[in-house]
Amino acid sequence: MSESERNILVNGIEDKGVTDSNVLSALRKVEREKFVPLMMRPTAYRDIALPIGYGQTISQPYTVALMTQALKVKKGDKVLEIGTGSGYQAAILEKMGAKVYSIERHNDLYRKTQKLFDKLGIRVSTKCGDGTIGWSEHAPYDGIIVTAGSPEIPESLKKQLVNGGRLVIPVGGKQTQTLKVVTRESEDEYEIESIPEFAFVPLIGREAWDKE
Repeated sequence: MSESERNILVNGIEDKGVTDSNVLSALRKVEREKFVPLMMRPTAYRDIALPIGYGQTISQPYTVALMTQALKVKKGDKVLEIGTGSGYQAAILEKMGAKVYSIERHNDLYRKTQKLFDKLGIRVSTKCGDGTIGWSEHAPYDGIIVTAGSPEIPESLKKQLVNGGRLVIPVGGKQTQTLKVVTRESEDEYEIESIPEFAFVPLIGREAWDKE
């Protein structure tokens, strides 16, 4: 894969309205082909979601960019990711200078991605577990990003934000969702913005969809 393919992809994402220079810079630096199955590598720089096994996908690059921009990540921020997947979103956040914690539900995928992080020298703290209840040991977080669709906003995640922190999560049915950007204003006050319309795999766990 060439750097020029990556730049063409990122230029297209910029044309769609993503303006955060730090997000765009990270997208230009992180090699997406490293995070997709070998047979999918020829399509790594198309702006589409791709299957990564275990019934999961690597998100469309535009969606990754838009969600990351909505998170308003600053260098040194502590960010929790729910749904590690193949690790691409976490790699983008780490490249932006965030201290990243990430939870994956599928044990085999968790182990595979942890090995990839080690191989690529990507410093992300990971664990296998129920992401809907967050990771309270490291809370509070400046940002929380959820890469699967939930029927509602998990209360546990909202409570693990710092005041002023942001939670970005797709909320809706199993087929389509609206992206919710939740800002914690104070102990019990939250401001919620909505960005339609997205399609993510279902978020499974105690405070989302039940396991099928």
